Amino acid sequence: MALSPAARSLAARCEPRVNELARRMTRESFEELPGYAELPDDVKDLEIAATVRHGIRLFLRRVEDPDPVSPGSNNRVFRERAAQRAEEGMPLHLLLRTHAVGVYVLWRALRDVARPGEEAALVELVDALLESHPGVVGAVAETYLDERAALETEQRAQLRSLVRGLLDGMVPPGHVLLGELRLDGPALVLALGFEAPPAEGPVAVRRRLRRVQTVLDRTFGVDVHALLDADGGRVIVPGDLVAPDDLPHRLSRLSGLHVRVAAVPAEGPAHITDAARTATEILRITRVCGLPPGLHRLDDVLLEYHLSRRDESSHRIAALLDPVADRPELLETLRTHLAHQQDRRATASALGLHPNTVDNRLAKIDEQTGIDLSSPRGTALAIAALLLRDSEY
Repeated sequence: MALSPAARSLAARCEPRVNELARRMTRESFEELPGYAELPDDVKDLEIAATVRHGIRLFLRRVEDPDPVSPGSNNRVFRERAAQRAEEGMPLHLLLRTHAVGVYVLWRALRDVARPGEEAALVELVDALLESHPGVVGAVAETYLDERAALETEQRAQLRSLVRGLLDGMVPPGHVLLGELRLDGPALVLALGFEAPPAEGPVAVRRRLRRVQTVLDRTFGVDVHALLDADGGRVIVPGDLVAPDDLPHRLSRLSGLHVRVAAVPAEGPAHITDAARTATEILRITRVCGLPPGLHRLDDVLLEYHLSRRDESSHRIAALLDPVADRPELLETLRTHLAHQQDRRATASALGLHPNTVDNRLAKIDEQTGIDLSSPRGTALAIAALLLRDSEY
């Protein structure tokens, strides 16, 4: 909508005051905003001042020509500056407040130069000023949020790469970023396993993983570095901390999954890779042995861990179960029976079978493999054979 000649004349009288208004905003008006005083002087005097001058002149040009060829191009400078402020870490509320205060200061300048009888012209200019403000604020907020999202995505990718490299032994202990992540000292390494994750879409999976991350951060009171997927993952907890016994319960309650956790301390960054390998192995052993989900440490599976180490006799021990390798129900019964301290009734209950069926299956294993599960030696051989058959090494 075209403005009256009186309104254009009033606006034109502000043109010589553009530099003065910019200085007043950046050195007086904005100083009252929380956090503005801490900004570097060159940012205030150069970049913010230039943005203010651009905004004032842009408004005055719009008064003279309210129908520009490309309206969106007028916000280009605002978008560029918003991206810069986002990269520098200026809070969004501070950035938007500078624009709001700028509108107010410009309104006062128009009021100050208005003469008696120009009230209607002043109202026209205020209408135009308030009408243009939402478009500027929208462009600034959109660009700022897009830039922050891109930066945070990049930072998360760098963090994941560093954490993965540290877990896999690809990052030297003296890496410059370890101190910033509080990983230059002792740490606790966790291996997480999610039992029977439901068949869900990627959005639901991400929601569950965010809940797991939230529980970890709150439990340990630090930013926990986690590499998670639908099946579980590996976690580094900075500091000399201990996993609480109810950690799996906390994770299960919020995520809706059955969670098993293996915890191994690391004395420093040079030990994180070995700790991660041990935690992953502990988790594997608990699964192979049919142990229920919960918190597991090396001492909990010390014998099983030892029996799962490979040497020149490993292939012969693993081969003991070859005769029943094509009978998954027999192997599952064996795992469950060992996990329940060879209690036939507990095994039957866990498998939903009659105790006599359990007895028959165990007898079939004894008959076909020659492993006497009633003897300590036979039990140890069965455990070792299961672990070695399932070993990743």
